[in-house]
Amino acid sequence: MKPASDLLTPENHALVMIDLQGQMGFAIESISRNELRTNTAIVAGASKIFNVPTIITTAAEQGFSGLVFPEVEEYYPQVACGYIDRTTMNTWEDARACEAIKATGKKKIVFAGLWTSVCIVDAALSAAEDGFEVYFIADVCGDVSKEAHERAIQRMLIYGIRPMTAMQYLLELQRDWARLETYDAVTALIVKYGGGYGLGVHYAKNMLKH
Repeated sequence: MKPASDLLTPENHALVMIDLQGQMGFAIESISRNELRTNTAIVAGASKIFNVPTIITTAAEQGFSGLVFPEVEEYYPQVACGYIDRTTMNTWEDARACEAIKATGKKKIVFAGLWTSVCIVDAALSAAEDGFEVYFIADVCGDVSKEAHERAIQRMLIYGIRPMTAMQYLLELQRDWARLETYDAVTALIVKYGGGYGLGVHYAKNMLKH
């Protein structure tokens, strides 16, 4: 059986994490900051486990927005990866960032970051118009109000940009529990950041020894 071409695989997409920084996170009201940080860790961890080409971009890191979330730094430390710091709100209008994304050679792009109604919408619409298949991880996006977040999502949906969630992203990449080369890392990530689901996995692994 052939899976749908719309599904993500570790090989067919690039992940772009935008402005997951302290100052941008302070104003978030559409999702709890704890949940946002947890979901960020799931996505960053998933992309690392599956070796997904990942671009981290920031806005005015030194002058205003501050450092990235610790959950990004955990999997993509700046000293090893380097982040692309921008002045533009739209990542697609920053030459270095746009060139880095295109250099991955992937036609599917997954966006996650802050704020939904500005940096995510701008980049997503621009990438879609440039011929890319665009996805966004809705619960690793946030905004200053639920209204702002939801209207931004509504706007992207009109243009065929595909929503998903952090856990969906992780499980779509794993896809098959018989994929043993990533099984242990994926279940460890779920145990650490997967909330109640993670507790269940932890219980099963330790109590049922399976």
